[in-house]
Amino acid sequence: MPVLTTVTKTRGKAKVKISEKRRATKAVLNKLETADLDVTVALIQELIPLGLKAVSDQLQLEVEQLTGIKHKHGKENVRWGEQAGSVYLRDQKLPINVPRVRNKIRNEEIILNTYKKFQNAYRGDTQTLLKILNGISMHKYAKCAELVPEVFGISASNLSKRFKKSTSERIRRLKKRSLSLYDFVCIFIDGKRYAKDGLLVILGVTITGEKVILDIDHSHTENALVVDQLFDRLFKRGLKFEDGILFIVDGSKGLIAGIRNRFQEYAFIQRCHWHKRENVISYLDKGQRQVYKRRLQTAYKKTTYKEAKTELEILCCELAEFNQSAANSLLEGLEETLTLHSLGLSVELRKSLNTTNCIESVMSQLAQYTDRVDRWRNSYQLLRWTAASLLEIEPHLKKIGGANYLKVLRFKMQQEIKKRKEKKYGKQKKSEVLDLLLV
Repeated sequence: MPVLTTVTKTRGKAKVKISEKRRATKAVLNKLETADLDVTVALIQELIPLGLKAVSDQLQLEVEQLTGIKHKHGKENVRWGEQAGSVYLRDQKLPINVPRVRNKIRNEEIILNTYKKFQNAYRGDTQTLLKILNGISMHKYAKCAELVPEVFGISASNLSKRFKKSTSERIRRLKKRSLSLYDFVCIFIDGKRYAKDGLLVILGVTITGEKVILDIDHSHTENALVVDQLFDRLFKRGLKFEDGILFIVDGSKGLIAGIRNRFQEYAFIQRCHWHKRENVISYLDKGQRQVYKRRLQTAYKKTTYKEAKTELEILCCELAEFNQSAANSLLEGLEETLTLHSLGLSVELRKSLNTTNCIESVMSQLAQYTDRVDRWRNSYQLLRWTAASLLEIEPHLKKIGGANYLKVLRFKMQQEIKKRKEKKYGKQKKSEVLDLLLV
């Protein structure tokens, strides 16, 4: 009996689902009666190959609206035969006979709006873009994409042009979208290598924890001049920083110099613990690496700034006795590795903001798309592929861990900015008084 009950319930649910599908299908068919041409075009695009007949019907309907009843005299617009043409149904191009309409008074042909709409690929060639990004070769695309024998316009060269147009639109979208709509509290910056080429990627984290790709730049080095120009473009697009921004970087001197040049007292720099640890132990022999790797990890896991700094200073003294280079590496930028400790948020945001793991994860996903390319022909091709891939990845990025503490981080940074300004302006006033006394 229990089994029969289960089967009955299952069948009942299945019947409900089928009826829901029928209602949904009927609603779609009813929408075809709408007067909105854009809606009709979108619906017809879904009906391959039946859509071809629907396109022809739609063209004839527009002709009738323009010319009225057949064989009636004295009309301004008249039928003018037909000509060979083509339309896109999703990402595929199909031949069709297009009716013509001519205005007798102006003596010119009238372009059919329906035909004009179907001259563009569905949703700006999104399907073609995704298929190529996800690994379908342009030379093998026709074998995978042909749904009806009449399809044409999917040769490798034609697809290449369409892909270039589609990815060009995406790089414009990435580089032109306004940043004034976002409230960023953190920014990750990292580079990715493509053989001899280098690319800078900037990832922002909003106050609610969402990740947003800010910009990309083709640069072989992370020097201060390149970074300055990159930030200037972000400012023009509306990047807000007056409440403070925490920058998480791998330790590049040029990158840090560029951040300080442009953001001054509004910048908080957190150097990646993983990169610092690997730099230090790289100077040691294999027998010592594991020991000091663990000790560095333990030091950075300390809850307070004072405890962590004390532990690191002890380690530095020990390293100086047998390897001065390792000690110097640890001392270089030591304060920047303890920024979250000094703000009192090392425990809450340690996993998310003490390292560059957030942007490293994005780079790993990016590689799944771009590593399929065997040869980069030029800089613009590299930027197009990267921008299209990042915009495809972005909606699937999860919030950072500890997102609830980002408001606390903002508050702590605001307090520190006030202290920095008071200190800065206090020094300026003292120098002005001294100048007056000297005069």
